[in-house]
Amino acid sequence: MFVHITTTIILFIVLAARPVQQTLDQRAAWNRPFKPFHLIGNVYYVGATGVSAFLIVTPAGSVLLDGGLPETAAQIARNIADLGFRLNDVKYLLNSHAHFDHAGGLAELKRQSGAALVASNGDAPTLRAGAKDLPAVNVDRVVGDGESLRLGDVALVANVTPGHTKGCTTWSMKTTDNGRAYSVVFYCSTSVVDRLIGNEGYPQIVADYERSFVKLRQLSADVFLGPHPGFFDMESKRKKLKPGEPNPFVDPNELLRFVNNSERQFRVELEKQRTQR
Repeated sequence: MFVHITTTIILFIVLAARPVQQTLDQRAAWNRPFKPFHLIGNVYYVGATGVSAFLIVTPAGSVLLDGGLPETAAQIARNIADLGFRLNDVKYLLNSHAHFDHAGGLAELKRQSGAALVASNGDAPTLRAGAKDLPAVNVDRVVGDGESLRLGDVALVANVTPGHTKGCTTWSMKTTDNGRAYSVVFYCSTSVVDRLIGNEGYPQIVADYERSFVKLRQLSADVFLGPHPGFFDMESKRKKLKPGEPNPFVDPNELLRFVNNSERQFRVELEKQRTQR
């Protein structure tokens, strides 16, 4: 009897700890160092293996998009320095969305750089209040859908694409590489991580997703980037990135393929939740 109870307790502890361990393992995998590199034009990758961060360099200073996990901040700072740039030259911090794996490092990066944090109206309250693994951080400027942030010769447009969060923001810009102009889209996310049916805290979530899919299809993207490197197959493309050869990150059809696939997954999840009611 004692052996049976003891075994049961041990099994319960192991099973209960497994999700926690999986979460810790996932965080560690996301935060593995990745060598920073020049992506295209004035855009550089300065994030980790599993969570993205992008540096946009201009004659008037730099813009940093996303801060990774809280523990990613130090790595982003090192990556910027390794590329020969200075964190102190970052004038603006941008955020794709207010989740801990993309906004967790913003408070520390803001403290070190002195940069102004820019976010959408939908996500600014979460950033200011903070949450688990998301240190509270002051938002210096709130942008609306279609508004531009200008620094030097760069204009970054805030395309608010809610659903994944209430203020999920897909940023877009133009860059020039070897004398050719390219449109770059920094996709927010359209993955489903919240309840779609019966969500009292976000009753318009389904309508927001549906509007966002329509809006995202209207964007032009020669270069498609995202908050997780897996979104745009970064590691594989990085290996193919060689001087004098076509840039593997240039694919005018990638955004549409991603949106179509994401909406299919959204529809499957929506139907699943409807049938479970």
